[in-house]
Amino acid sequence: MHPEYVDMFTRKVSINPATTALVPVDLQYASGSRGHGLGALLARQGRLHEASYRFDRIDKLFVPNTLRLLKAFRGAGARVIYVTLGHELPDFSDAPPSTKAFFQATNNTVGQREHDIIDVLRPEPGELIINKRTQGAFASGGIEVVLRAIGIETIVVTGVSTNNCVETTAREASDRGFGVVMVSDATGTCGDEMPELTLTGFRRP
Repeated sequence: MHPEYVDMFTRKVSINPATTALVPVDLQYASGSRGHGLGALLARQGRLHEASYRFDRIDKLFVPNTLRLLKAFRGAGARVIYVTLGHELPDFSDAPPSTKAFFQATNNTVGQREHDIIDVLRPEPGELIINKRTQGAFASGGIEVVLRAIGIETIVVTGVSTNNCVETTAREASDRGFGVVMVSDATGTCGDEMPELTLTGFRRP
């Protein structure tokens, strides 16, 4: 049961197109496609069925709803700032221990297809892409400098995975004074329980 007193301390956030940015996180072939990266790895191991929830949610819910958000933000003249995850040096030496094994297993290297943003969600000309090497975009991506430079006060976060890179980025932003909205039906992860617990907990970031 969610205790109601928690809601007394939840920050109220308003959406102003002039000061709000949509921040899609890790919408990449490395972790968001059955045929690449994680999907290809599991298929080779005969375990792709273990990720059926993940990829079904991405295909049927996450992608369509993210497309709606992209259309709305672009139509309102609001900023869209993409965040990607991946290393840049060929020997993986720029990757921290927490993400290095994933990068290696999914071929998530800048310049490789797995690092690319899924085509249907790709950025339009003039939209920034900020690469990170850690789960949170503020720890290694330099996104804070960009947001403050262009006058962003609130971010709307989507992406994969809900309980990892999306939540970490959202909490980092909140700790730095930004208003944050996590879109429940435009994030994805490995099962029902993880996103539900994450989103419930985020009501008091």
